[in-house]
Amino acid sequence: MADAVCRVLRDGALEGEHATSLTINDSVDSPFGPTVFHYVFTQLSSFISSGKSQSRGIVLVTFSRSPSFTAQLLENRGIDVAGSHEWLRVLDCYTDPLGWKERLKDHGVIKTPLTEASLNVTVCKDVRKLDDLFSQILTLGKGLVGDGKNRFSVAIDSLTEMIRHTSLSSVACLLSNLRSHAQVSSIFWLLHSDLHDLKAVAAFEYMSSMVANVKPLTSENTDKFYLLEQSYKRGQFHASLKRRNGRVRVMREEFSIENSLIKFTSIAYGENAVAQSLVPKVQFNLQLSDKERSDRAKVVLPFEHQETEKSVQIYDGRKSDKHESNGAYVENSKKQEDSGRGEIIYFRDSDDEMPDSDEDPDDDLDI
Repeated sequence: MADAVCRVLRDGALEGEHATSLTINDSVDSPFGPTVFHYVFTQLSSFISSGKSQSRGIVLVTFSRSPSFTAQLLENRGIDVAGSHEWLRVLDCYTDPLGWKERLKDHGVIKTPLTEASLNVTVCKDVRKLDDLFSQILTLGKGLVGDGKNRFSVAIDSLTEMIRHTSLSSVACLLSNLRSHAQVSSIFWLLHSDLHDLKAVAAFEYMSSMVANVKPLTSENTDKFYLLEQSYKRGQFHASLKRRNGRVRVMREEFSIENSLIKFTSIAYGENAVAQSLVPKVQFNLQLSDKERSDRAKVVLPFEHQETEKSVQIYDGRKSDKHESNGAYVENSKKQEDSGRGEIIYFRDSDDEMPDSDEDPDDDLDI
């Protein structure tokens, strides 16, 4: 399922659509959001570097990790770091987010900060100016793909760090501008949801075409201490994908962490459990009981021919010598009622109706 999310980001958006977007939520109960983010980033990077993605490049905006960590991550995943100059740009908001080091360097207090030689890095010196941040992202992206119709992807490793320096509305405006830009194919970000109120989390999820939640293991039949121990290396990955036809696909997987690598495994559960989870919570019952299903099966529909020895005669509401009288028909109805079978009886509303108003219009055809 995590691979399905990566493939949606790989395929990008159609012409005239907003960019495909993904929110990755985690919490202190299962703090593996960065691990999932790095998995999605490396998978998409592999697609882009091999030319199998709509995007021709990716801009990584780092708030919580240094560019050297990104270089080591790509190297550990077997991705050529030396060749990343052709498809990767890093906007470093981690080294000097408020420009303090730059001012200290101007006063001669510190030396020039070391730059990352292995990656193409641009240092952002004031993350509070989101208009400048937006311009820098576009400049880096266009430096990879040009000004034509080629597209690039954007990855932001922590919206939580970004909100520390500016307002929620400003961050939402930045994401909206990126999603609506014609050259942005896909965008994804990480959010530590338990550090924000529900309004902030709901706002970012509303802007997303996909939402992934990293949750701890839950089980009613397992010891709580065992679950607490397992939560440090295992968890559940819940994702919802909004399709173009309006439907929402809900998926769930388990994951485990081994040697800093994440491995996803599918969860097998019955179709009834899936159906129950998708039924909305309403004040009335949407399902039939066993007795109601049995009663419904006994109802004989009008003009329904039963495979029995005797043909079923149904009174169609017209007064005719060929049909039984009402009294005789009611008696037959009682007999059928006693036998445990139901039926639908039709009576004409008025004798003023046209004689053939309730007849089959194709009755006179020789078929």
